[in-house]
Amino acid sequence: MAQQDFYAVLGVPASATQDEIKKKYRSLAAKHHPDKNPNDPKAADTFKAISEAYTTLGDEKKRKQYDEMRRLGAFGGFAGGAPRGGGSGAGRPGAAYGYPPGAQGNVRFEDLGDLGGLGGLGDIFSSMFGGGARTGGASQASRPRGPQRGADVETSLTIPFRTAAMGGKVPVELDLTEECATCHGSGAAPGAKLVTCSECGGRGTISFGQGGFAVQRPCPVCLGRGQVPTERCPTCAGSGEVRTRKKVSITVPAGVDNGTRIRLKGQGARGTKGAAAGDLLITFTVQPDRFYRREGLDLVAPVPINIAQATLGSKISVKTLDGTKVAIKIPAGTTSGKRFRVRGQGIEKDGTRGDLIVEVQVTVPEKLTPEQEEAMKKFAESMHYGE
Repeated sequence: MAQQDFYAVLGVPASATQDEIKKKYRSLAAKHHPDKNPNDPKAADTFKAISEAYTTLGDEKKRKQYDEMRRLGAFGGFAGGAPRGGGSGAGRPGAAYGYPPGAQGNVRFEDLGDLGGLGGLGDIFSSMFGGGARTGGASQASRPRGPQRGADVETSLTIPFRTAAMGGKVPVELDLTEECATCHGSGAAPGAKLVTCSECGGRGTISFGQGGFAVQRPCPVCLGRGQVPTERCPTCAGSGEVRTRKKVSITVPAGVDNGTRIRLKGQGARGTKGAAAGDLLITFTVQPDRFYRREGLDLVAPVPINIAQATLGSKISVKTLDGTKVAIKIPAGTTSGKRFRVRGQGIEKDGTRGDLIVEVQVTVPEKLTPEQEEAMKKFAESMHYGE
């Protein structure tokens, strides 16, 4: 179960819209990404917390479940074990939440009924946090674990404007947590034995009371396995996992924009015991271009022209995104900001292609030669300026 309030992690109010949550996540992920903070040892943990919070709040169904648990105090507990207040049963743990009159002491999540069609809290914890309270029987963590699919990995990637527009390949390095190849995830040194964990009695979980709840969590000694090695693996120090750095070449689809998210199957963390690898989820941040700017699938190219070209008319040459040149006829009397559209020379995405929009900007010379100044005066006189 997450200890931190996910809304606090992202710095948004509980009333935030899904778009506001997504926008804040992208901002925080870009700011705290480990690749951008190589000298900050806490960057990876901060980025992981941000991603965990968004995984829940960014999914409307999971957010609804989370909000219900949050309303019941599952992430903050109750001072003194129950809400204070007058009236019958106000001092009894759980009375204010409609628990049965006979309920005393701790109330387990699995004992609570359905919450507005969301299922019991045990079911919600299982779906949101990969475990939590279970209904009856031995804890799942205490049973021998079979092959487990690898974890999905989320990252943000900054790419050049032209790569985003035209597509291309970009290399990226990822920090992954994977099963230790020496002990195959058991945490035991070669030749060592696994014995029942004395802390949890082999259940793999421990319970602690918080207010009116008893919460089950993975045992910190055996890490939820229910067994501990007589000698720890020298490679992973008994954790069963190691941090590795993986290089991946990312194919950027043509037409991606800021915030575009793609999923690459099987490019996440490796699975355990031969299971499939997880997926890699990438959110793109696009760098601005020194020349073009984007309006949907259209490319806007600001092109300077001088007063003579604007006044008398001219013909200019403009480069398209792929480097070819197109000729643009500037009619006499063109004003600054006038746009000229070149069909089919914009960004292509999903079979649709935008246009290239040439936006002329009439420039005024800062200095004139004596001859130019004289000519400009005569021109002004002919136009009766200053009268």
